[in-house]
Amino acid sequence: MAPLPIDESSSIAPVLFLAETSEPAVLAVITDIEGPSYRPLGAMMALTASVSRVGSLSSGCVEADIALHAERALEANTSKVVRYGRGSPFVDIQLPCGGGLEITLIPNPDRSVLQTVAERFADRQPCSLSFDLGSRDISVGPAQDTGINSGRFHIRLDPEIYFYVFGKGPEAVTFAALVQSAGFPNVLCSPDHETLEAAANGGSETRHLTSARFPADFAPDARSAVVLFFHDHDWEPEILKGALASKAFYIGAQGSKRSAAARRAQLTALGTAESDLERLRGPIGLIPSARDARKLAVSVLAEVMNEG
Repeated sequence: MAPLPIDESSSIAPVLFLAETSEPAVLAVITDIEGPSYRPLGAMMALTASVSRVGSLSSGCVEADIALHAERALEANTSKVVRYGRGSPFVDIQLPCGGGLEITLIPNPDRSVLQTVAERFADRQPCSLSFDLGSRDISVGPAQDTGINSGRFHIRLDPEIYFYVFGKGPEAVTFAALVQSAGFPNVLCSPDHETLEAAANGGSETRHLTSARFPADFAPDARSAVVLFFHDHDWEPEILKGALASKAFYIGAQGSKRSAAARRAQLTALGTAESDLERLRGPIGLIPSARDARKLAVSVLAEVMNEG
């Protein structure tokens, strides 16, 4: 399996990092939270013997101390549980949020298990990484909610949201640039060469549209979003018809309420089922009537993340 590019802001980045290195290392996981917390239950961090770190478990207030405990866990080659904040013996280390964190350290986790997780991530298959709180035993299995179940702690790992962006002009380019900068996989499809060039310069994958059709080789899954930014709405019906035939959890198109109504009428004429039309969002975005490209991009991304 070719190494996956690692976006260190991604929740799965510590697993991908450890799957690729043979250096002695520790996987640190938040296994209990009391009160407020900067990071969620199941958040992970990887620490190596050479003091490399990927991921974070706080706002920076405990990472240095975790590294010391990780070093001891490596030396003893046994799992270790450390608590910070509420109920912690380390009174000199305070959490600004006022809560309590329990962190489990797993030295030299089974790389073959982590590589399996990386393969499933590459194949966009949800799964769970699980381990026994009292040992170094880890395994991968079907996706289930993060937390303790049947004596094991499970971390649900879902594929990143994949954005299929269609459109022309600054709205499409700005939105693609935003999701690209946030580390989400994406592709921008447009009939306009200037739009494609601007998106490519921002790092996005691009596809030239030569007809108003949903590309036959696209297969959005249940962790995909399809977003259209066309002012010429004649491009929309067939593209949306193809998108609505997919498993994408979010499908939406830019435009006013009048444009949205006309869009639905066109899709009905194309034979789109009412149940599929109910999946179509429009107008899109959490901010009503956003006309600035940047505000619209942030508004739509927030709506997608809220749905996903």
